[in-house]
Amino acid sequence: MIRSICLYIVIFFHSILFSLWAILLSFFDRSGKLGHSYCSVPWAKVALWICDVKVNVKGLENVDSEIPRVYVTNHQSYFDIFALFAYLPVNFRFVLKQELMRIPLFGFAAKSLGHVALDRTDHRKAVKSMDEAAEKMKKGVSMLIFPEGTRSEDGRLQPFKNGGFRLALKAESDVVPVTIINSRHIMTKGGFRIKKGAFGLNIGKPISIKDYSKKDVDRLMKVVRDAIMSRMGEEE
Repeated sequence: MIRSICLYIVIFFHSILFSLWAILLSFFDRSGKLGHSYCSVPWAKVALWICDVKVNVKGLENVDSEIPRVYVTNHQSYFDIFALFAYLPVNFRFVLKQELMRIPLFGFAAKSLGHVALDRTDHRKAVKSMDEAAEKMKKGVSMLIFPEGTRSEDGRLQPFKNGGFRLALKAESDVVPVTIINSRHIMTKGGFRIKKGAFGLNIGKPISIKDYSKKDVDRLMKVVRDAIMSRMGEEE
């Protein structure tokens, strides 16, 4: 417990420092690319190192950093965010819950880096957010979405929301399934303790959207969900 308290304190001040750095970088690069490479990535790598958490990555051969795509992943722990920033070699932005953008300093930093806020309580605002994400993709930025909407309490894959898949169809972008394996063992939803250890990050092959239209969004969602679920039982 004492170790976890110390880690929280260190990560808190560590995040404040990098949030300020992100805001500063935004004055020199409105695209957010500098902020991603020189703020988000090192922020995540240092946080993992501080907590003595390792991430075993598979499927890097399926990544093409030059092609904007929609990356879709399951969500088990706060540490998923660190792992994705640290080890997914793509210039991407998250589609985040609106509530996260309201966190003092962190929210402003996230906005300055180009992450997109999603208000699920207002359909019109949600559509506007996806339009914003699609525009970013036209400029070469990939988007990353947690389609479950929140972290899983027991590691099981929860039902998907279809916003990210509609985005892929709108942006005419392939979807890349990413599977997080056993990150809940590091820190569970609702838990306080941060444990040492390792978990897996498995990047699947891109799924083409050329055979799907807007009326096929549920079918596309099922194909991607099945691809993520098929790897959840693999060793990290």
